[in-house]
Amino acid sequence: MKIIIFGATGSVGKQIVNQALEQGHRVTAFGRDATKLTENRHQLLFVQGNILDPEAVEKAIEGHDAVLCAIGAGRKGGVRAEGTRNIIAAMEKTGVKRLICQSTLGVGDSQTNINAFWKYIMFGFLIRPAFLDHVAQEQHVMQSNLDWTIVRPGAFIDGVRTGNYRHGFSPTDKTTQLKISRTDVADFMLKQLLGDTYLFKTPGLSY
Repeated sequence: MKIIIFGATGSVGKQIVNQALEQGHRVTAFGRDATKLTENRHQLLFVQGNILDPEAVEKAIEGHDAVLCAIGAGRKGGVRAEGTRNIIAAMEKTGVKRLICQSTLGVGDSQTNINAFWKYIMFGFLIRPAFLDHVAQEQHVMQSNLDWTIVRPGAFIDGVRTGNYRHGFSPTDKTTQLKISRTDVADFMLKQLLGDTYLFKTPGLSY
């Protein structure tokens, strides 16, 4: 497939880029700094731009089969939601339908999956702006006319791709480890290109 990745220079986005190229996809990476992607550069089309620039986003998306969104903004709020809204508007305008968007475990009905530390200390206080940004991001996606999947991973950790993780578990499930490697997040997101099991759904992802 011909896919474009937003957040391609982030910790998850880089993994998506590398794995997508390994799988033979034609990959476009959208970002502000091409120097942050050093591997497989000869196989990759890099489009320099700002996610908050609607015209740049629309121009980049046109002609692709699917969009993968892994926008990161640290603990700041606003960038994910606004950037995702620009992506959605561009997709609806250009006729690109398939969107796979990375959010976080703890949003929506997955709030019951997380423990008190994450609910009240992390999302309730320390990184609340980032959490609320994901909440708004998901609302934009769900209100769109796209064929969307929202992936809700646990806390990111380093590690090799295992392909051995839990996904789509019940909101009442409290037995997960609440963590997942960035490589396995990328693995799961790319697998959504191959089927519609989680079409219009919000699968959690964790070990």
